[in-house]
Amino acid sequence: MAALINRVWTAFSPPQVTKQKDALKFGVLGAASIAPLSLIIPARSHPEVIVQAVAARDRSKAEAFAKTHGIPEVKDSYQDILDDPNIDCIFIPLPNGLHFEWAVRAIRAGKHVLLEKPSTSNAKEAEILFNLPELSGPDAPVLLEAFHNRFHPSWNLFASLIKPEEVLHIKTHSMIPWWATSKSDIHFNYKLSGGTMMAMGTYNYAALRLLFGSSPLECVSCDASAYKDGEHANCDYEFKATFRFPNGAIGEASSTLQGETILKPSHVTVTTKEVVIADASLPSDQEKVRSQVLTLNGMIHGVFWHRIDNTSNFTLRNKSTHRIIRRWTENTTRKAYTFEEAGGEFAELPGEAHWMSYRYQLEAFVNKIRRRDVQTWVNGEDSIAQMEMIDMAYEKSGLGARPSSVFR
Repeated sequence: MAALINRVWTAFSPPQVTKQKDALKFGVLGAASIAPLSLIIPARSHPEVIVQAVAARDRSKAEAFAKTHGIPEVKDSYQDILDDPNIDCIFIPLPNGLHFEWAVRAIRAGKHVLLEKPSTSNAKEAEILFNLPELSGPDAPVLLEAFHNRFHPSWNLFASLIKPEEVLHIKTHSMIPWWATSKSDIHFNYKLSGGTMMAMGTYNYAALRLLFGSSPLECVSCDASAYKDGEHANCDYEFKATFRFPNGAIGEASSTLQGETILKPSHVTVTTKEVVIADASLPSDQEKVRSQVLTLNGMIHGVFWHRIDNTSNFTLRNKSTHRIIRRWTENTTRKAYTFEEAGGEFAELPGEAHWMSYRYQLEAFVNKIRRRDVQTWVNGEDSIAQMEMIDMAYEKSGLGARPSSVFR
């Protein structure tokens, strides 16, 4: 318990570091509540990052935000931040419906962009954004869809334990308690591309694609509960979707923004088919077969708590007759708050136990800009495939894909 308290406390109050002279200066578009968690707090412990400026539609709100978080400059508009030659990077935590416009504007202004997920409102916008001509060439700006949980050691370790060709079934779930959201939130504004599938559901869909190693062939079903009135119409507050992947494998995803009173950790469970495991100690007429059930609990915010459970079911049998000689089960549990704990190919990667997934993400973002090697990345093809899957589910649900921006 002491380790948990210390880890979480330090995650929110990380040690301050001396900033390098050539530190990247960030401008933040919007005084969003997610910005402290996703950028401002992680930046405190990164020697190459300074959060320099913020702008909001309401300047007084931006001024209060800047004062609270120690941001030196307040700009009159988003465009003023883009026009500032002193700003190197743009963080976009705006409502979903504004992601496309301001990401395009920032890229055209020559800024690196850290873009909150989902990257755009739909796949059509994603294809335009990630194929902008300004993103090609050796000195092109860096654009990253901020799927922060994918940068945490726990996710990387979990994914390394799974071979996509062996996966038979995946089930994943996420939730936010009913008291943590309200109908007036931007999550439920249709014109701003709201909906649970655009919010927590994005994590679930991404988990299916990544662990299957492919995009779904079809959305078999998508049952969504949605509001029906005014600006909230067609905004889902919970859903359950089933997808068919290559080779007939099935993936299930569910999420709710109106969940139970007690917060429950997100999770993903992978069931594999039986495969023959090499074992040189066995007689030549015997073989060992294994199937697994692997679960990552705490899939989204690994720094608070997570656990990887692995149940491996073994069968020893005769090769020719398949007569069963013996069956047994082995259970293991692992955690990885650092890459050193993850071990193997990750062992030498930097990190501290108190680093949030956002801090690991920021490390990768800076390294990409500096042209250093990165272990984990979300490329444009990945982000486009993500929006195609979301569109597929929305179409199957009958709610339709989220509307495109009028910006061109």
